[in-house]
Amino acid sequence: MSAFVRRVIASPPKKAAANPFGSGKGSKKAKGRKHDAQYENLFETQPKNFHIGGAVQPKRDLTHVMKWPKYVRLQRQKVVLNKRLKVPPAVNQFNHTLDKNTATQLFRFLNKYRPETKQEKQKRIHATAEKAAADREAKDKDAKRPIYVRHGLNHTVGLVESKKASLVVIANDVDPIELVIYLPALCRKMGVPYVIVKNKSRLGTVVHQKTAAVLVVTEVKKEDEKELATLVSAAKANFTEKYDEQRRRWGGGVKSQRSTQKLAKRARLAGTTLAAVQAAQAGAAAQ
Repeated sequence: MSAFVRRVIASPPKKAAANPFGSGKGSKKAKGRKHDAQYENLFETQPKNFHIGGAVQPKRDLTHVMKWPKYVRLQRQKVVLNKRLKVPPAVNQFNHTLDKNTATQLFRFLNKYRPETKQEKQKRIHATAEKAAADREAKDKDAKRPIYVRHGLNHTVGLVESKKASLVVIANDVDPIELVIYLPALCRKMGVPYVIVKNKSRLGTVVHQKTAAVLVVTEVKKEDEKELATLVSAAKANFTEKYDEQRRRWGGGVKSQRSTQKLAKRARLAGTTLAAVQAAQAGAAAQ
């Protein structure tokens, strides 16, 4: 046996070389970590610079700094003033309106007596003329106009003063309010029931107009007399009988949220209640 063979047999076996691509689950994880570490800072995060000449500003809700049209500003300022200032009883009574259920019943009743449109009136006149040409007696029978609600301030005042009105419906948002401010007192004096409802445009839809300040019911069909009596009793209970109470009740004087918080803070420091501070201020203002 040669010396080379003896040396090979005597030497310990060599370990196999490691797989360069790795094998098994552990090697894949190690490869993934190495890959992440290699590309960790490829796209570095840079905070945006919103200074002049920098990044585009993000979109914001700017409605609170928007300059609204003048008519919108006037409407809002008027609402705020009516809440803050003291409102006399003659104006404040228009804040007391008919409840929703009774108002729905009232407008359902008024829609039965909507006035004729121009087209409907022409058709009725032509039909009456044709009947009159055929028979003279038919002319006398059909000459009477259909029953419908009346509108218009001057017409309303005339009907109330002559006591021909059965029910007066007044809108609460007439501008200027002086147009209808005297109507509740006039109706009460003449013994005519009246109601105040919301939205003059809702009254306008009944008479084919954009808006209507007041509507008047003069007469109704025989089958609707019971429904009219129900509405009249509701009007008397809510408005006519409470006229003296409403005549003494002032409105307004509602403070803003900032003023209320300021008074509450002052009350806490003084060790009293907010109601006591407000009462003291009211007494000082009265003096």
